[in-house]
Amino acid sequence: MRFLLSGRAKRDYQKLTKALQKAADKQLALLLKNLMHPSLRAKKYDETRDIWQGRISENYRFYFRINDDVYEIVTILKHPK
Repeated sequence: MRFLLSGRAKRDYQKLTKALQKAADKQLALLLKNLMHPSLRAKKYDETRDIWQGRISENYRFYFRINDDVYEIVTILKHPK
């Protein structure tokens, strides 16, 4: 497996603090190893659009699709509480 960042996800990533970028890097590395790693808390977010959600931190999430052997990271957003 590998991952690709969409244009939007790249822009979202650049806007993160260095600490959040480091956390995102760690979580994306875990995603490549194990989609169901407990710290990712990965779950299907939108069945109709086939979008998944993963956790970066308590306050940030990344949203992605799975296409064959590629995790397509769609966006990185602050978690709406």
